[in-house]
Amino acid sequence: MQVHTCAIIASLRTTISLPDPLFENAKRLAAERGITVSALVQDALRQLSSQRPASSAPAFRLHTVRGRLVNRNLDLDRTSALVVAEDEAAFGNDRR
Repeated sequence: MQVHTCAIIASLRTTISLPDPLFENAKRLAAERGITVSALVQDALRQLSSQRPASSAPAFRLHTVRGRLVNRNLDLDRTSALVVAEDEAAFGNDRR
């Protein structure tokens, strides 16, 4: 692997390390487009940085139920009541 230097921005020069095959492909692609390797790298970085990252979280889907599964006496606006009801269902009414 050789170290190849290219100008990223007109006022800044930096050194990046690229595997030889990747650098050769970049030179070939730049020549095909009639631009410099620096311009190719700039374009690639602009394109990459403008993309939004893919969300790893699945889309939210609200599941609703009807009928006997819902306790009509439960106030859904009071989350503490939901927690108590869930605890009583799991552990019973045994309070020590």
